[in-house]
Amino acid sequence: MTGIRLTAPAPGWAIDADVVVVGSGVAGLTTALRCAAVGLTTVVVTKARLDDGSTRWAQGGIAAAIGEGDTPEQHLDDTLVAGAGLCDASAVRALVTEGPDAVRRLIDTGAHFDTTDTGAIALTREGGHHRRRIAHAGGDATGAEISRALVEAVRSAALRIIENALVLDLLTDADGRTEGVTLHVMGEGQHDGVGAVHAPAVVLATGGMGQVFSATTNPPVSTGDGVALALRAGAEVSDLEFVQFHPTVLFLGAGSEGQQPLVSEAVRGEGAHLVDASGTRFMLGQHELAELAPRDIVAKAITRQMQLQGAEHMYLDARHFGAEMWEQRFPTILAACRTHGIDPVTQPIPVAPAAHYASGGVRTDLRGRTTVPGLYACGEVACTGVHGANRLASNSLLEGLVFAERIAADITGATGAPRVGSGASARHTPVADPTGAGTVALLTAESRTAIQRIMTKGAGVIRSAGSLAVAAGELEALQHAAAAAGEHGPKDAVPGVEAWEATNLLLVSRVLVAAAREREETRGCHWREDRPDRDDAAWRRHLVVRIAPDRQPVVRTTDGAAFPPVRPGVPAEPTATAGSDSLRNHPADAPEEP
Repeated sequence: MTGIRLTAPAPGWAIDADVVVVGSGVAGLTTALRCAAVGLTTVVVTKARLDDGSTRWAQGGIAAAIGEGDTPEQHLDDTLVAGAGLCDASAVRALVTEGPDAVRRLIDTGAHFDTTDTGAIALTREGGHHRRRIAHAGGDATGAEISRALVEAVRSAALRIIENALVLDLLTDADGRTEGVTLHVMGEGQHDGVGAVHAPAVVLATGGMGQVFSATTNPPVSTGDGVALALRAGAEVSDLEFVQFHPTVLFLGAGSEGQQPLVSEAVRGEGAHLVDASGTRFMLGQHELAELAPRDIVAKAITRQMQLQGAEHMYLDARHFGAEMWEQRFPTILAACRTHGIDPVTQPIPVAPAAHYASGGVRTDLRGRTTVPGLYACGEVACTGVHGANRLASNSLLEGLVFAERIAADITGATGAPRVGSGASARHTPVADPTGAGTVALLTAESRTAIQRIMTKGAGVIRSAGSLAVAAGELEALQHAAAAAGEHGPKDAVPGVEAWEATNLLLVSRVLVAAAREREETRGCHWREDRPDRDDAAWRRHLVVRIAPDRQPVVRTTDGAAFPPVRPGVPAEPTATAGSDSLRNHPADAPEEP
């Protein structure tokens, strides 16, 4: 382990728990509810308000084989195809076989999905799915409804919640085992300033890192804090080069930055067409599913068309829906478009790709365990192997549900793993820096914009050896400048939320670029224009990255598409769930190419 940590004041307060969950989206709150249900003292830490997790921004829905005629095997097939040969088959099998019951338990928790006239759950299609299997709520407000239900359940369960708190670093004992986290609480409340939550189990559910790029669908809080914390603690990350750019984000102008309005894939699932300025559909003939091809294919097609025509955007035409369908099925998107002067009922919507989802993250096994004992990761911050090189639409909420339940089972001992102790009795004296590696120099708040522009230009939707080399050099220059300025960085890099976020963004960006430079092929949502072909013989394997004590990324490759165990001698058990027999001999289980 590296023992690197952010420059921050010493904790001024501390509380004890059995489990601390960092994040309040579907992954974090599901984990917290399951742990609390068996009597573990569970603390939820969230960067904003409890209901401000990234989950609430999800529009399309949650995918699961719950429709008539659909099966987990069909869902598995679509997921493997979208993942472009890099999905871990065991992880996908767990997702699709346990997913339907996980969705039903979510409904039991209080989530209300849209239904048909017969009372059945209404299902739609999105890119890469050959069947209607996307459950949605409020038309296009699925995430908001799931968040509402889980937040109400958490409040009813009287869990301890620390809001407006940025997690800083992992606390560990002298043997490298997890002992809790340090965090900074912003503003007034029960706690204020830097403190600590001591717990033998920490679950990272911090969401994504979309703020690495100038334009993203992610909220401003998505600054890669969980991935950065894990890297500093010595954990491995994987597949960070696979950043999914959503094909249809409302185009607000060439210079627009920050969070951009998403136009859900479900709009295309209901029959909208992608067209150029002349009204010509350009996805026909490019893929059997046309506008419903996997996201990486659609994003590339839009980008190519923009390049060919010298255009800043393409259009999504759904005028044939009519006013009633827009108002009932997509009220959130309709309102967002009209706010920006576009009426989808009478006008095509200008769209362009923008950073959306990190398929990679902190590497875990099938129980959500990372390479650091006691540290778990779930949801977008994690890399379970489910998504491979490109996430299948609406698998993310399902992944959060399924793997949250698996993590809770592991923590509580339901899988045979040792059960954690209770509160202070399970706690040893924590040390944040057992190796003496020290603190990392902070960046100024202004560095955030510089990082975003470097990454957008050099490591965006189209990459090359040249663009990535330039990005790596510019990011390294920011790192050296901060280090050369002194122990704490430049004088105006005052320890605080903005400096910590910028420092996290830099670390995540450096690792992402290191992986993207290493992968000399085009696969999924990693598009190397200088290496335009997919190369299964050399690259049907994962890139795993850790940070060495000298603060540099160290990249290694796995032997194939399946993940190795997170710790030698501690393999995750094979998935053996009801209904999975038909999947065990799936071609995806065949030995990988050498």
